[in-house]
Amino acid sequence: MLVNHSKIRDLAQAYTDAWNSGSPQAVAAFYASDGRIVINSGEPWEGRARVAEMAAGFYADVRDMTVFCDEVRIAGNHVAYIWTFTGKHAGTGNPLRVTGWEEWDLDQDLKVAVSHGWYDAQDYARQVAGGE
Repeated sequence: MLVNHSKIRDLAQAYTDAWNSGSPQAVAAFYASDGRIVINSGEPWEGRARVAEMAAGFYADVRDMTVFCDEVRIAGNHVAYIWTFTGKHAGTGNPLRVTGWEEWDLDQDLKVAVSHGWYDAQDYARQVAGGE
């Protein structure tokens, strides 16, 4: 598949906008109907409904979440979407600034077939607890 880099960059910005909309369904719409995401080698969230559940979990945990697209790297239909999110943890009220990335394999319709997401879970837990 010949990939247009401009379209991929637009896709990444639209994905960022979807996260910032607060709508789990808007996030899930970027995935193929049978697409999946695996976060930090955990259990996969398969299908759009499950991807929406994953996004809803982040929204529930992080108040006022704002996602930033820091960088996009493209190699064929494989994309590295590098991000930062900020907000306040819903349980502790502590401020969060978390960095990470998703590695996407895109299908022919530029939907995410597979995403492997990564962030530092220990640093996240430290920030939730209010650690320095």
